[in-house]
Amino acid sequence: METLGLLVRGEPAPFSTALRSLINNPRYSDVRFVVGQEQQEVFAHRCLLACRCNFFQRLLGTEPGPGVASPVVLSTVPAEAFLAVLEFLYTNSVKLHRHSVLEVLTAAVEYGLEELRELCLEFVVKVLDVELVCEALQVAVTFGLGPLQERCIAFIEAHSQEVLRTRGFLELSAAALLPLLRSDKLCVDEAELVRAARSWARVGAAVLERPVAEVAAPVVRELRLALLAPAELSALEEQNRLEPLIPVEQIVEAWKCHALRRRDAARSAPCRRRRGTLPREHHRFLDLSFK
Repeated sequence: METLGLLVRGEPAPFSTALRSLINNPRYSDVRFVVGQEQQEVFAHRCLLACRCNFFQRLLGTEPGPGVASPVVLSTVPAEAFLAVLEFLYTNSVKLHRHSVLEVLTAAVEYGLEELRELCLEFVVKVLDVELVCEALQVAVTFGLGPLQERCIAFIEAHSQEVLRTRGFLELSAAALLPLLRSDKLCVDEAELVRAARSWARVGAAVLERPVAEVAAPVVRELRLALLAPAELSALEEQNRLEPLIPVEQIVEAWKCHALRRRDAARSAPCRRRRGTLPREHHRFLDLSFK
């Protein structure tokens, strides 16, 4: 009678170390990649990549012909991030760094590596700071990573003034900025938020070679102009004449709130205070309460 076999396992560390030695090692390699804008050459092994990742299985499905095979060009992924992906595929572990984790996360999402994606998400949450949070929010919005988006927004709500001064804020897409401007929990006054939105639109206008008002159009309606005092609103109106940012009708709606001194005078104009809204004399007429 045939006896049942017993699965026994050796030490994992030597096995992992041996496979790690094959990462970007031309010896026994049968596929070459040219990755990133720097066009760095990276060596790998077809069978290992194909059995670990469906993306590479499809990409490398065609058998190489005789002679020296042409390299596979992956121009959108930085070399450091691609090597991190290979490290994970070869060893099922990866050393992540704050400065490159979002690029590794992007590659993990694009290559369908769910386990690596989750490892990156956990790491991002641990190292999230004022300088990283907007870039992380952009990645979250781009790839529909809801939990990461929520964590980023919560962080920005708690550190609003510092975040608004970062380069990352100025580089947000309209889709990423929109949920921030809709938040009641931003710890910043509306006047400062209007100035930040103008700076953001100016940067976008320069990059896209489009008018400031056109760049700002998808998000500017979320600015709560009725919270501004009359003198501030007058100054904004004058600046808007010199550099259009906000639709004239939106400013008119805010003036209606001041003229009639009740919230229902401008139902379409957001009047609810944010967490960081500074008190102004006219707020008592708007029946405002922070939520």
